[in-house]
Amino acid sequence: MTPTLHSSTMATPTGPLTILVGPDGAVRAAGFTDDPDALLRLVHPRLRHPVRSRPDLGPVTAAVWSYLDGELSAIDDVPVEQHTDGAFMAHAWRTLRRVKPGEPITYTGYAELAGRPRAVRAAAAACARNAAALFVPCHRVLRTDGGLGGYRWGLPVKTWLLAHERRG
Repeated sequence: MTPTLHSSTMATPTGPLTILVGPDGAVRAAGFTDDPDALLRLVHPRLRHPVRSRPDLGPVTAAVWSYLDGELSAIDDVPVEQHTDGAFMAHAWRTLRRVKPGEPITYTGYAELAGRPRAVRAAAAACARNAAALFVPCHRVLRTDGGLGGYRWGLPVKTWLLAHERRG
């Protein structure tokens, strides 16, 4: 039997959030879009499977609702499965999950936290290639001057997430 990814789209205050989970319930991709196919393109080819829509993803959906309700740590323990061919990228994604809500860091600080203080560009690339937005919180990384920098899902979404986490 061919494995299946399950997708669900939730309405959030900043727009639709679509999540793809693998057969084991780990998030493979998430983003502020209503297009599961756009997310599937972000998943490493080894982790891609046919997608089936579901209205609810169980504990993953519950964690997002809790996060949106102000329990900002609710998404911290949701399993995430991403794949990369580079060891630093995988390490950087795990490191990013340790950045606390309401305590954004700079790309320089992120590189230092990941143990490679001179690898600021590699840290930025880890954010850019992150398929599991929200769960691997690249929105918590800012430019050295404190500016927002970029965000795959748009700066209004990044701004909302950061403000939500400050209020939290």
